[in-house]
Amino acid sequence: MDIHEYQAKQLLAEYGVKIAEGGLAYSPEDAVQRSREIGGHVWVVKAQIHSGARGKAGGIKICKTHDEVRAAADELLGKRLVTHQTGPAGKQCLRLYIEAGTEIAKELYFSLLIDRARERIVMVGSAQGGMEIEELAETNPQAIKKIYIEPAVGLQDFQARKMAFALGIQADQIQHAVKLIQGCYRAMRDLDANMVEINPLVITGHGELVALDAKMGFDDNALFRRQKISELRDKTQEDPREMAAADRGLSYVGLDGDIGCMINGAGLAMATMDMIKLAGGEPANFLDVGGGASAERTEKAFRMVLQDKNVKAMLVNIFAGINRCDWIAEGVVQAVKNIDMKVPLVVRLSGTNVEQGRKIIEESGLPIITADTLAEAAEKAVQARNDVAAGRYQPPASRDTITSL
Repeated sequence: MDIHEYQAKQLLAEYGVKIAEGGLAYSPEDAVQRSREIGGHVWVVKAQIHSGARGKAGGIKICKTHDEVRAAADELLGKRLVTHQTGPAGKQCLRLYIEAGTEIAKELYFSLLIDRARERIVMVGSAQGGMEIEELAETNPQAIKKIYIEPAVGLQDFQARKMAFALGIQADQIQHAVKLIQGCYRAMRDLDANMVEINPLVITGHGELVALDAKMGFDDNALFRRQKISELRDKTQEDPREMAAADRGLSYVGLDGDIGCMINGAGLAMATMDMIKLAGGEPANFLDVGGGASAERTEKAFRMVLQDKNVKAMLVNIFAGINRCDWIAEGVVQAVKNIDMKVPLVVRLSGTNVEQGRKIIEESGLPIITADTLAEAAEKAVQARNDVAAGRYQPPASRDTITSL
């Protein structure tokens, strides 16, 4: 789960990280009022969306008068910002963060991430902040310093000092830098975060270290014990399909293809999507119905997949272990009858009670395409999708007049 910049800053400030004074605004009038409360002569109006590279997309405005603040807020509120992280659809800005202008002497980069391959927390820093770290890694990898932290031991003082020196921080500022680094680590550890990023971390004209931007990401699986963090979720910034699935206990990730998938098991789901692509198709989603898929849960999954208007065919691939094929078959039949599907459906069942499951589907009289292997199922799903795209598929007129394909 991601949160907004202002939320991340509020959390980090509680752990001793210095931030510039700022306030939230939902209207141009709010923005002007926040700038008056902050005082000074320079303000930064920042669009709050879950994406980096907001500046390149026009989402950050530097203003020197209250009229400029009002105009910037009026332009940004409701605007859909498109960055390389949002995809072509972009994300809509519904709130702004008004921040005091900061005199910047130097920009740095600092982050804490989880390296799953090494099972460590990695601390990443660079004396070249204010730019995309991916771009810097390609053009000048030597400029990036990495220090690995053993979770059982935690961040040690010497590691924090080593990173501070790598960032080019002067000796009289080292203690302040160590305090900031340790605060970020404690925030990550205490709040079950999987990412803390400050870019840029700036040294001001007065020699202070200030987090000028901040991003935090959290482990969804830990939210049940982090109510404070869970309440920071902004569902308007997430894929509505994924949010609807999560609210119903389903694991769903929306993709850009047109072949809907309902599968049990994450590994099988990944393999199925690969087979669809090998057969010349594009999956519309990742959907894992899990091990206890009742008929009701199966129908919910069907509805979730078919909410995507781009879906032209649907593939159900079940390898039953904890599940049983007859349970899944009953759920599929119930879903098709209740939903009145208008796209072709391919079903491949394997595992526990597979013969009973296939018999239920065959005797249902529904236009369900069956397959014995994963490769065959993927090929039939792609063919069905091509038939729909070419106008060769005629959906059943009604539930009462369904005939087999």
